[in-house]
Amino acid sequence: MTTIETFGSRMTIGGEAHEGAGTFPVTNPATGKTLALAPEASEHQLDLAFRAAADAFPAWAADEPGRRKALRAAAAALSAQAERIASVLTAEQGKPLRLAHGEVLGASMWLDHYAGLDLPGTLLQDDDQAYAEAVLRPLGVVTAITPWNFPVYIGVAKLAMALRAGNTVVLKPSPYTPLSTLLAGEILAEALPAGVVNVVTGRDHLGPLVTGHPLVRKITFTGSTATGRAIAQAAASRFLPLTLEMGGNDAAVVLEDADVEWTAERLFAAAFDNNGQACVAPKRVYAHRSVHGALVEALAGHARAARVGDGFDPATELGPLNNAAQRDRVAGLVAEALAAGGTAVTGGRALPGEGFFYEPTIVTGVREGVRLVDEEQFGPALPVMSFDDVDEAVARANDSAYGLGASVWGADTDRAAGIARRLEAGNTWVNTHVALAPHQPFAGWKSSGVGIEGGHWGLESFSAVQLAYRARR
Repeated sequence: MTTIETFGSRMTIGGEAHEGAGTFPVTNPATGKTLALAPEASEHQLDLAFRAAADAFPAWAADEPGRRKALRAAAAALSAQAERIASVLTAEQGKPLRLAHGEVLGASMWLDHYAGLDLPGTLLQDDDQAYAEAVLRPLGVVTAITPWNFPVYIGVAKLAMALRAGNTVVLKPSPYTPLSTLLAGEILAEALPAGVVNVVTGRDHLGPLVTGHPLVRKITFTGSTATGRAIAQAAASRFLPLTLEMGGNDAAVVLEDADVEWTAERLFAAAFDNNGQACVAPKRVYAHRSVHGALVEALAGHARAARVGDGFDPATELGPLNNAAQRDRVAGLVAEALAAGGTAVTGGRALPGEGFFYEPTIVTGVREGVRLVDEEQFGPALPVMSFDDVDEAVARANDSAYGLGASVWGADTDRAAGIARRLEAGNTWVNTHVALAPHQPFAGWKSSGVGIEGGHWGLESFSAVQLAYRARR
């Protein structure tokens, strides 16, 4: 077993490293065995973290040039330690090492982007009567809660927006993947003033304590809809602003003029990236009946060829699912779909041996009403259904509680774009899926989210608008 010393698992509070009041185990999903022990924060340590963030807030909020400089230094520090962080990320999350390395570099990109983003005011009036401007002001201490699928990327993206706006942060990662965030916190502490970023870890009981602390001025959360709903209900009594990104059940609509082989290659890559554990990945495919059979076979070919294994093996394309509960959920959804008359063209079972591995699976012969179609499977199982006309495809794609992302695939891109505009999702694409970047807005509709991340919209979501008005004689 790898020891905790290898990973440097200490919390960052007020710029200093803290052991936990206790510990909890972190599992290596490739082996199913304990990888290391992570620190469990006490309520006293949690209070120290929030007070450190509150104490650091005035100076940080007042020094915009200093914030830009610090964020650039933080971006450089993460990039310089990308290989080290990536190794920890692969060990606890399971993804292939090259993808973990890309995740860290992508996180660094968010810091660098926001370091260069301006905070302009909006001029409302400038005449002999008055000068009026709407300006952005920081909120205070932000609580950030992150999931286990992209812990570093999502966590640092939240930090980039919150810090650039002038806030300070208390960050709590998922108990499934705390180690990479703890390490990133130690590295960031060397580039940022003490107390600006604090990282605390613990099991599920810590979540309500983090969101309910009296010093919190905003909550940003990425995770399940059920947890997001509970956070929103708790925040309502204090009127706390929220950014909630809560998963999706993204539809991909493949038109009759699509290049089947080209589409299948890119659709498979998007749907099975991170072994399907991505909130904004395609999770159900609607293919025109004329191309459905060919698309299924092409997708199945990619699934059969994909190498499943330990993320540290350079040949691995798909790692394990992150935890046993998620592996069992995917297995259960597929089993229900097959019992309802579906067919696993390829895959359809958990792999024997250690670890939380599941075969990449393509399922046909199912429709709405089956949980594999109706719910977010968050794993390597993709249902592919047929349709006869576009209106039918749009109606079925929109018949969902979720509205995070959607894509349309076809040779006539103008027609495809027109169809995409009819889809009820915060993010739509043509001939691609999961095309994300720091300068773009990222938002969910319906049960997929509240608020916007990315671009100036994300910066504004971590700010309060203040009217600056001067009367003139």
